[in-house]
Amino acid sequence: MKVIFLQDVKGQGKKGDMKEVSDGYARNYLLPRNLATQATADNLNALKIKEKAAAAKAAKEKALAEENAKKLEGVQVIIRAKAGSSGKLFGAVTSAEIAEALKEQFGIDIEKNKIVQGDPIKTYGSYTVKAKLGYEVSGNVNLLVVEG
Repeated sequence: MKVIFLQDVKGQGKKGDMKEVSDGYARNYLLPRNLATQATADNLNALKIKEKAAAAKAAKEKALAEENAKKLEGVQVIIRAKAGSSGKLFGAVTSAEIAEALKEQFGIDIEKNKIVQGDPIKTYGSYTVKAKLGYEVSGNVNLLVVEG
């Protein structure tokens, strides 16, 4: 029986693969557990439609990531922080603070887990922080930490 795998099945196939398996294995294991469906013309067409929709969604998300990368080029985010007499900050500037400041100051919405800091920012000054926006697109966030 030809089946289309709906999920990865160890040793058999990956999601979206079409494969010939024994009738008993398909009827007794794969089909009742919704791991696969029979490879009929309707199911093949539905699979193709899902693949096209997923590709369109990925293209849209990549375009959004590239747009955000272009927006990041010309902006400098200002973060106000308090420090002691030696100039060291009380704590460090976090990715969440950077993401929040980007949204407030410029309307650029980037998740905090996509902002990558090499070393913790613990003093006043100017910094460049990398933002991995997805789909192998990245941008640099220019950051200025000032007394506040």
